[in-house]
Amino acid sequence: MAKLQSLDPITPMFAQFQEKTGPIVLANTFLVPKEKTEEFLPLFRRQAEFMKAQPGFVSLQMHKGTADSQLLMNIAIWESTEALAAAFSSPEFQRMAADFPDDVVSYPHIFEQINV
Repeated sequence: MAKLQSLDPITPMFAQFQEKTGPIVLANTFLVPKEKTEEFLPLFRRQAEFMKAQPGFVSLQMHKGTADSQLLMNIAIWESTEALAAAFSSPEFQRMAADFPDDVVSYPHIFEQINV
């Protein structure tokens, strides 16, 4: 299973699930060792297909760091924190998450759009 780390140690993703808000953006940056990318991507695609079928899902895009980067970033839009939390905590999603290689590190964080 991938190791979960917080970008903001004061407000980790699980604490963010407590705030009822939406729409939200989940930005999840993965540190994937180069030799694990071929294993990681099919597992992520399977997880993404599951999430796309969940209530409250809006959209998803995966991005790869340039040059020789080992970073991948998933940007997913959800109608609410409640919808994301329900999908994330489902037993089926948790079983899929357990399949990720142990040396992958995931940095998920929830954001709201602001006007600038």
